[in-house]
Amino acid sequence: MNHLTLITKTQSLIAAGDIAGAESALTELADTEGDSALMVVLDQLEPKDILAVMREYDPSRESVVSLLVTPAQFAHAIVIEKRYKDLTHTHLRGMVNAIVFREDADPVAFLTAVGDLEGGSEAMANYFAEKWARIESFARSGNFDTDEEDGEMMSESELLASAYLNPRVHLDEVADQDWMELAWRMRYECPDLFTETLLVLRAQARAHNLGVGNEEETDEEDTRVETRDTDRGHGTPAARDDEEESAI
Repeated sequence: MNHLTLITKTQSLIAAGDIAGAESALTELADTEGDSALMVVLDQLEPKDILAVMREYDPSRESVVSLLVTPAQFAHAIVIEKRYKDLTHTHLRGMVNAIVFREDADPVAFLTAVGDLEGGSEAMANYFAEKWARIESFARSGNFDTDEEDGEMMSESELLASAYLNPRVHLDEVADQDWMELAWRMRYECPDLFTETLLVLRAQARAHNLGVGNEEETDEEDTRVETRDTDRGHGTPAARDDEEESAI
C-alpha cells in the first residue's frame, strides 16, 4: 500500500470512528516498512487525525504513534484537544504522560513545542485542571503541599519575578512521570509556559465562579465530541470554544 492510500484509509477509519483500525493500519506500516516510513506518513496527517489516535491512550500497551510522534506534531495535536468535550481531561493527561515521558523523549523539547504555539498554555491548564490548588502552592512555596499559607495567591508580578528561583524540591523527589514531574519541569525548565499556564488556570477559575460559558450555546452549534456529562470535580472547567470544528 502506498503512503497516499494509507493516509486516505487512516483518515476514513478515523472519520468512521474506528480508531483501533486506524492505529492498526499505521502499526502495520511500521512493521513492514519501518519507523521512518510511518514518520513520513505522520508528517502528512492532519493534527486532528494524529490526536484521534493519541487520545486512545492505553497504559497496558504501547502505541507506535505515541512512540514516534514528534514534539511539533504532539504540540499541534494537544492544542486542539479542547474540541473534545471531556470535562475530566482524562484522555489528555494520559496521552501527555505517555508521550512526554516515553523512554527516548526529551520532556523539555515537547514542552517547548507546546509553549511556542498559541493555545499551548490553555492545553496545559486543562491538563492541570484537577490540581489547580497544588500548582498554586507550588508556584508560591516551591512545594506541592496546600497547608502552608493555604488560599493565598501570588500576584502576577510576583509570579513573574519568581519564575527563575532555584528549586526547593529536587527533580528526583517528584520524578513520577505524572503531573508533579511535569509541573516541576515546566517551572524550572520552561518557566514562561508555567507562568502562562497558571494565569490561564486562574482565568478559568474566575470564569467558572462567575458562571461564564455555561449558558452560551443557544445560537451556536457545539460540534465537539461528548465524552463525559458530569464529574467536574474540584478543577477548573476548560474554556468553551464553540466556533471550532469537531476534532474528529
